[in-house]
Amino acid sequence: MMRKSVIPLLLLLMIIGLGFYLSSNMKDAPAPSDYSSPTSKPKQVERVPLTAIPDKPAAPDFELRDDEGKIHTLSDYKGKTVIVNFWATWCPPCRAELPSMNRAWAKLKDHNVEMLAVNVGEDEDTIFAFTGEYPIDFQILMDESGEIISRWPIKGLPTTFVVDKEGRLVYRAIGGREWDSDEIINAIKAVK
Repeated sequence: MMRKSVIPLLLLLMIIGLGFYLSSNMKDAPAPSDYSSPTSKPKQVERVPLTAIPDKPAAPDFELRDDEGKIHTLSDYKGKTVIVNFWATWCPPCRAELPSMNRAWAKLKDHNVEMLAVNVGEDEDTIFAFTGEYPIDFQILMDESGEIISRWPIKGLPTTFVVDKEGRLVYRAIGGREWDSDEIINAIKAVK
């Protein structure tokens, strides 16, 4: 029963993601070799600032499994700034922003910041095959059923949130970003 209600949601997200892709000035996603270089900067993401979320509502908690079977909850990370990125392997803007997210993680991991990549609607084998070509250096969590994404204010993929140390949504980014830009890194470090 739940699977039937998730399928239309996943189809809608795929259509929205495709719309973002087609409406942007993006070309093809970078070749896998672009992901292995910590200094490569893909041309498909722009230096767009993060959008502040008024009133800083509480971030919806979740329980999601990682690739080793361990369960993670958002509340596990209370006391840290958390970047929560919702993505899928079929999403070109998601692939395009991954190198900059890896570089941002390298800059932020020693600053009481966690970064979580929440894959939406795909199984572990699909994610494993994808990360063989497009490495992700930070924690990957799986929302295979699409249940968690329906609780968050998401309009397409990728959508990324910055959650403050008290579990409140402070920033949102819809579409790809250059996550290792000084502007974004400084905004994340300033989150209290």
